[in-house]
Amino acid sequence: MFFKEVVDTVHKAAIKQVNFKTNPEKARAEVNSWAEKATKGLITEVLAPGTVKTNTRLIFSNALHFKAVWSDPFDTSGTLEKDYFHLLDGTSVEARFMRSYDYQFVKAFDGFKVSKLPYEQGEDNGRQFCMYLLLPDAKDGLPAFVERVCSEPDFLDRHRPETRVAVGSFEIPRFKISSGFEASKVLKDVGLVLPFNGEGDLTGMVESRLGKAKIIHKSFIEVDEKGTEATAVTVCYLDDEADGDDEPFIQKTIDFVADHPFMFIIREEVTGAVLFIGHVLNPLKE
Repeated sequence: MFFKEVVDTVHKAAIKQVNFKTNPEKARAEVNSWAEKATKGLITEVLAPGTVKTNTRLIFSNALHFKAVWSDPFDTSGTLEKDYFHLLDGTSVEARFMRSYDYQFVKAFDGFKVSKLPYEQGEDNGRQFCMYLLLPDAKDGLPAFVERVCSEPDFLDRHRPETRVAVGSFEIPRFKISSGFEASKVLKDVGLVLPFNGEGDLTGMVESRLGKAKIIHKSFIEVDEKGTEATAVTVCYLDDEADGDDEPFIQKTIDFVADHPFMFIIREEVTGAVLFIGHVLNPLKE
């Protein structure tokens, strides 16, 4: 009862009882239906056939849907002209780039540049969302750059552009990405061990002792001239133990041309919470 009260009152979530033993496929379909509704139809299946079994005892699922327009939208006429996007293997593809000649939040550092694109602010408690684009100077420099970003604490906080500057060329490809993976190994590598070794104690949620957990994550993001739509779903399922306001303008011209692989981060500025993080290797591939 205590767990249910916490779910209802603190997390504002929902609990639903299903019968895994007699109809695991129905339970799987219910989770997928919930995910499709929560992501506005962008993710239709998070649990593949066979993932929910008769010995499944507990499923956690959460979803995030984000849709916002740029505070300064791009002119669609500028996207009509294609240009080359250089891939990590040395080849290139023709892609449509969004272009702007307005002042932008851009800052150059040793070996990379960072751009901040604010979204139009809503009416919900003054929150401000932004997308950050982190672009290594070298066309093949993304893998090493990702390692650096992920290994240095507070990297983004220490490299955020706070001032709008005049830009010479400002070009970002339109892109649409969907991805999915089994996240258990990733979480174990960063130190979250107990849910996956069968030793985690979840008896406060269910009566029987549970076995190892599996975590599935799926996400989708689309960036165009108007703004961004992004969504993600994470599902964790466990079986029985037996089965295993801006600064003043500075007149300094700088280029920001994302014509090779780069990172992106969607973040809420007041809390510093990161909603989405990823990288674009080829803007033509979903």
